[in-house]
Amino acid sequence: MRKRNIAISLAALLAGACAAGPDYRPPATPVTPDAAFVTQAPGVDPAAKLPDDWWKLYRDPVLDSLVTQALAANTDLRVASANLARAQAVLSEARAGRLPSTDLSGGASYGNGLQFGGSQAGGGVANLGNEQWTTNASGSLSWEADLFGRVSRSIQAARADAQAVEAARDGVRVLVAAETTRAYLNACSNAHALDVARQSAKIAEQNRKLVETRESVGAASRFDVERVASAAASARAAIPDFEARRQVALFELAALLGDTPDNIPAAAQGCATPPSPASVLPVGDGAALLRRRPDLREAERRLAADTARIGVATADLYPRISLGATGSFLRNDAVKGSDSFSFSLGPLISWSFPNMAVARSRVRQAEAQGDAALATFDGKVLTALKEVEQALTRVATGQRRLDDLAEAQARAEKAWKLADQRYRAGAVSLLDVLTAQSAMLDARAAHAAALTQLSSDRVDLFKALGGGWQNEATGIPTEADDATR
Repeated sequence: MRKRNIAISLAALLAGACAAGPDYRPPATPVTPDAAFVTQAPGVDPAAKLPDDWWKLYRDPVLDSLVTQALAANTDLRVASANLARAQAVLSEARAGRLPSTDLSGGASYGNGLQFGGSQAGGGVANLGNEQWTTNASGSLSWEADLFGRVSRSIQAARADAQAVEAARDGVRVLVAAETTRAYLNACSNAHALDVARQSAKIAEQNRKLVETRESVGAASRFDVERVASAAASARAAIPDFEARRQVALFELAALLGDTPDNIPAAAQGCATPPSPASVLPVGDGAALLRRRPDLREAERRLAADTARIGVATADLYPRISLGATGSFLRNDAVKGSDSFSFSLGPLISWSFPNMAVARSRVRQAEAQGDAALATFDGKVLTALKEVEQALTRVATGQRRLDDLAEAQARAEKAWKLADQRYRAGAVSLLDVLTAQSAMLDARAAHAAALTQLSSDRVDLFKALGGGWQNEATGIPTEADDATR
């Protein structure tokens, strides 16, 4: 009856136990549901949800293939996946704290033993005895009664850490998808700019030959030849720069694909014009952004982990109670009775009271770390909103600039053609032709540069919106899983 009363009292104590420290509550954000972004730009749909595979908006099969390959083979993603596997293993170790710990040992030995016998003088004499066997075995079992939630808070912290690492892995996926798209678009844009530069150099070379022909018949001076030859050389000088930029982008793409520079996909090398999204850009609202961005989820999970660690530190202010049992067995040929067995059963209490200075100091450290994690999360939210607004602004203004430069290029080409025709007819001077040619080449170069910049700005927008990852089963246990163990 007494043992039954003790068991009932212990069960009641365990049932009434509570976890020390604050319970976690997700932090509030400055964004209300369905809050639209401040920047409203043409070609942007704030009501449409951003798809995970946003690069398919370009409707470019080559780009789709490249991103798929990068997400499968990128070395940074392999590191992130390994970090996640390690975090899951740490969580498994923390969850094992709910289970009893055991220790078994045993052994056998054989040899001579010392025996002591009496002598005539009454003294003890040590003599070597006969050979003998000695066998022993021992085992122990202990289980911590988690009265103040030290183990449960440790599990919560490890789980939140694993979820934060998972979010960091998703953030790497966002980055890899965005930078792969950027590298491909840069290669295409610089290939387009290279083609424009070559066409411009060809036009300048044709003008040089024309002036040299006119000089040979006395219709132009040597001064005119030198001026047009200088313009032709300047036009050719732009070609190597675009060749280098295109090659650099292709090498960057190869690295993102987890491959060597000599294995650049032929399809990527053949791209000559950067693709544009085939529809308006779906950006969603601010609330969807905060749910989608992996870096915000990572910061929120770090905050949850640091909050749980406050409970771990607080639990150290209270006694730690473990229930345990030990048993041992010894057999020796020279021991009378042959066998020896002993066992013990009972609770073990450890407590740092009354010296609580170290434990209280650790609580203050954990609370300060929690405050820092909260500030980090708030800063991440503001940064995310800022980055999207900045990217939207650059895309909107970049599109307007590209449209104006396209008009400027078209008009400059018409002006050059008119000047060339009038020069051939002898109605204008060579200076007028060179001026029109220079304006046309500058307009072409500016349009190509603006197209490259806008392509990159669109990628920045998609990256800021946090697209490019999908929910995957990670095997991270939930609190419900712990409750059913």
